[in-house]
Amino acid sequence: MGETEKIETRRVRCLSKLKMFLLAITCAFVSKTLSGSYMNSMLTQIERQFNIPTSLVGFINGSFEIGNLFLIIFVSYFGTKLHRPIMIGIGCVVMGLGCFLQSLPHFLMDRYEYESTVLGNLSSNSFLCTENGTQIFRPTEDPSECVKEVKSLMWVYVLVGNMIRGIGETPIMPLGISYIEDFAKSENSPLYIGFVETGAIIGPLFGLMLASFCANIYVDTGSVNADDLTITPTDTRWVGAWWFGLLICAGVNVLTAIPFFFLPKTLAKEGLEDNADIIKNDKEEKQKEKVKKENDGITKDFLPFMKSLFCNPIYMIFILISVIQFNAFVNMMFFMPKYLEQQYGKSTSDAVFLIGIYNLPPICIGYIFGGLIMKKFKITVKQAAHIAFWLSLADFFLYFLCFLMICDNSSVAGITTSYKGIQQDLHAILADCNMDCNCPTKIWDPVCGSNGLSYMSACLAGCETFVGIGLNMVFKNCSCIQTLGNSSAVLGLCSKGDDCSMMLQYFLILSSISSFIYSLSAIPGYMVLLRCIKPEEKSLGVGLHTFSTRVFAGIPAPIYFGALMDSTCLHWATFKCGESGACRIYDSTNFRYLYLGLPTALRGLSFIPAFLILIILRKHHLPGENASSGTVPAEAKVTGKENECREMDQISKALNNDELKTKL
Repeated sequence: MGETEKIETRRVRCLSKLKMFLLAITCAFVSKTLSGSYMNSMLTQIERQFNIPTSLVGFINGSFEIGNLFLIIFVSYFGTKLHRPIMIGIGCVVMGLGCFLQSLPHFLMDRYEYESTVLGNLSSNSFLCTENGTQIFRPTEDPSECVKEVKSLMWVYVLVGNMIRGIGETPIMPLGISYIEDFAKSENSPLYIGFVETGAIIGPLFGLMLASFCANIYVDTGSVNADDLTITPTDTRWVGAWWFGLLICAGVNVLTAIPFFFLPKTLAKEGLEDNADIIKNDKEEKQKEKVKKENDGITKDFLPFMKSLFCNPIYMIFILISVIQFNAFVNMMFFMPKYLEQQYGKSTSDAVFLIGIYNLPPICIGYIFGGLIMKKFKITVKQAAHIAFWLSLADFFLYFLCFLMICDNSSVAGITTSYKGIQQDLHAILADCNMDCNCPTKIWDPVCGSNGLSYMSACLAGCETFVGIGLNMVFKNCSCIQTLGNSSAVLGLCSKGDDCSMMLQYFLILSSISSFIYSLSAIPGYMVLLRCIKPEEKSLGVGLHTFSTRVFAGIPAPIYFGALMDSTCLHWATFKCGESGACRIYDSTNFRYLYLGLPTALRGLSFIPAFLILIILRKHHLPGENASSGTVPAEAKVTGKENECREMDQISKALNNDELKTKL
């Protein structure tokens, strides 16, 4: 009796450790997706903080993928030899270090200074229209100050920190999933993976909410008087407290690392009788199998597997499709907050919040329904390919409706319209009404006139007097504002109106439907990927697919797309030495054509190889399918359940690693 109790105690202890690991790895997934979604949402704030172009911001964002690629091969082939829980714990600590390094510039730089003609000139009224006045914001007399300016290269900390965060995230997914697969029952493994995926869903939700909160707090909160600010979160000069969220992410990552250092390297297989001899023999067999794989698999099978994959037409075409479509979706999702800001006049805080509310739930529901459909109806590979193709095609045609949900350019005199309110392409900053005001022509400090037209500054609006302070300032006697009553102006751009707000609602609803349809097709698509390659090649095949999408889409796409966005800029921020910084206002029409048009063209191009896969599948019989019916042969049914579980795990890993991260 005592021996039985001892065995039961060891079994409960073993199971509790597996459950502890499951809880710990779920928290690790929450922390890593929290950090990733937060960072992606703060790209606009970082662009403004460091006054850098969008193309450079894209490079900073792609540095995460670069860091991830540094260790992905090492982790894929050698990670199982090491102590996997400790490796995951180290990865979480490294992620925390990366997040802390990203926030460091805030503490090393001076306070954020935005362009303003008002600050520091209230007593002299030099920011108003005064004949024969002295022009403010003259270039510095010592040009060397520009070279020595500390914040000019502070963005490198963010770049390196993001790369380190990518390095730290590398072992979490592959080692965590493989640990569960090795020590959990085959029938329980998909359930445990589902718990882990829950963390991958909860993390982005928390990340977006945290980003929305931080973007609404001024970057130097606590060190500046909020009443002295002349900008609001909707202003393109506003910078939120991006550093604060990164510190929270750093702390969360470090805390999630602690449990992994107390978990064992190996566990007894879940469900086995806890007999010492059986466990010992099982360990010896596993050790022999592992040694054999280490000695033969890597050296002997690697090149033949690579050759087999490269000679697999369906697999190679699938990689081509993935690269093309990931180029489209990486651009769409990473720059969606900027699009909502420029097209619909929303603040970063509101844009991030709306993306989280409208896009995240449909994506999660789509994944769940996609998996249920595959399991309920026992979809074959050919059927899965058709489902993925036609759902994606339906989403593609639905996406064209986004071109109808538009708002006009912000009416800014001298940039998008003339001083009489007529749309124009030729920029004429000065007009007869402000020619003698001696106004600065490069400073972006917009005001909204009582005629509904915006001006680059109160001086360029011809305003001569003002009342109030801070955001309550009202400029009066403005010669360029032609109204019947008293011509006046207030700080900030004019609102785009109720019609534009309605268009935003339509766009968000359509975006939700589109996200649901596309995510619904994700699992059938990955089933085609997994079933078109041999079972022994699946791990390498999924790794090569991930590597290809990151190298050819995840890294270059934000860079070239950001450069294209920069080409639509109408007015750049100006440093005290005259060089340009971040963009203040874009041509929203060209920006829209670029943001919507380029992904549409890429997605349309991807349907050509996708249709080719459908043609090949009509004549190609995949491994494990009957030539006539596509069903699993009788001799394979014994292990069918185990193979299905393994494939669902592979799908979960692939989705977790690529699709979900891209969409969020």
